[in-house]
Amino acid sequence: MMEHYIFNQLNFARENTIKLVSHMDDAFTEIIPDGLNNNIKWNLGHIYVVHEKFAFSFAGEEINIPEHYNNIFAPGTKPSEWSIERPSLIELLNLLTLQNQRLNLILPKKLGEKSLQPYITSTGLKLRYIDEFLSFCLYHEGMHYNALKNIKSILS
Repeated sequence: MMEHYIFNQLNFARENTIKLVSHMDDAFTEIIPDGLNNNIKWNLGHIYVVHEKFAFSFAGEEINIPEHYNNIFAPGTKPSEWSIERPSLIELLNLLTLQNQRLNLILPKKLGEKSLQPYITSTGLKLRYIDEFLSFCLYHEGMHYNALKNIKSILS
């Protein structure tokens, strides 16, 4: 069976996200630029948490979200409000790498299936099928990749 293009694109997006930040100093990833709400570390954790929900949870698969991650990386959260220890950049990069491996292993057999329940995104897009959730994950990671590039540019 030929590999579905969505997985090639998800792999491409994730590889670029990791490559952009992997050389950074941990402290650098926690700086919040003036005028912005979030930092590099928040964007990475946010990508991870949203993908767990959209790629795995709605497909009826087991999710792997470390304790406290929802509290610090869910939509609407911001690092200025964090009162708990932050994960290291290495931890986030390892989780993002392992997540992508799980995605490639588990979800190809789910393509074409309806999700456990439909979901309407904050921008009004209705998702019903696993393919649609994966496609949205690609869009979502691309948005946050751009945010990462922007923050890096501001801080450099």
